[in-house]
Amino acid sequence: MFNLSSGELHEKQTIHTASEIYQQPEVWHETIKMIEREQGRLRGFVKSIFAKHESVRVILTGAGTSAFAGNTLVTELNRQYQGKIKFEAIATTDIVSNPESYLFKDVPTIMVSYARSGNSPESVASVALGEQIIDEFYQVVITCNEEGQLAQNIQSDDNSITLLMPKKSNDKSLAMTSSFSSMVLASFALFSEQPLSENKVNQSIQNTSVLLDSITDRIEDILTFPFERVIYLGSGLLSELSREGALKMLELTAGRVMAMHESSLGFRHGPKSVINKKSVAVLFMSEDPYTRKYDMDILRELAADDSGMKVIALTEKSDDTVAALADWVITVNPEGEDFENDMYLALQYIAFAQTFAMKKSLHVGLSPDNPSPDGVINRVVKGVTIYPFET
Repeated sequence: MFNLSSGELHEKQTIHTASEIYQQPEVWHETIKMIEREQGRLRGFVKSIFAKHESVRVILTGAGTSAFAGNTLVTELNRQYQGKIKFEAIATTDIVSNPESYLFKDVPTIMVSYARSGNSPESVASVALGEQIIDEFYQVVITCNEEGQLAQNIQSDDNSITLLMPKKSNDKSLAMTSSFSSMVLASFALFSEQPLSENKVNQSIQNTSVLLDSITDRIEDILTFPFERVIYLGSGLLSELSREGALKMLELTAGRVMAMHESSLGFRHGPKSVINKKSVAVLFMSEDPYTRKYDMDILRELAADDSGMKVIALTEKSDDTVAALADWVITVNPEGEDFENDMYLALQYIAFAQTFAMKKSLHVGLSPDNPSPDGVINRVVKGVTIYPFET
């Protein structure tokens, strides 16, 4: 697995991280089968709320990687619903500190909570604030842990449902990998206005399996370049996905690699100053013909940069122009049917970013399963005090 023997995976303390990245195609298959089995209950619950109210807010929330699940989805869901339902991605860390800025008494609201453990204090507090402030409040808890507080707290609540991910997705590693991607896929299947394409989901699963079996040599070649900074770029939902790509690198290298994210267009407006001779830009390229023009423009600009930086471009299909401009090209769907929707690409792109971060963590001498042994960051956040809120 990833050019590491079983002994090396244990010795280098990367057995959990590597296994959890590698298992994603299997976990996604289980996730989709679970959604199919419970489709009537799950989609029926959501649609009944939409039908009951003239206007509904759907808040996609979580903390850290769990928040980025909502960020990644919100653009696509709003595109589908065209304003009929308003989807918003708001982190629990924002809701808890400023509840009156985000929760409105007279607006019917579904709070969709993403949670690996379901025990993060901000996640539990956000739900409590929603119940306290909003008159008509509903919950969808998407979690990897049926014993977590979020799942336990709603067992007898008729206005709430739990969407439990496959057991394997409850990642043991510090960094969330299969938990993130399975929750994204599950909520995309739940809230998508039209049923997902079975062919495209299966193609995405198959492509990712091939990618994870073949990408290690390419990544090890990239690691011969001594980079200290990584910039993840993308447009639309892939710009939001870039948040998670950057966070994985930052977490798994314990900050030894400075990682940031930006949109392809936004990068020029100040963030581009991060570039130096020890920088790598990772570009998540869209397959939307219009959007891709802007990704191509920033790729050309980065390729022409004389700082000595390098560029990795991820793209769906082989593209001679991209190959001529980027230092490394990762093609994720070279032979399958065109996806025509960047959500399907997102699952494959993030699998690369996770693997890249894990291998860089090993490269700088860390243990990916616990890259922060001094406790700077933890699997479930510590040190948070939740204060009473009075309306």
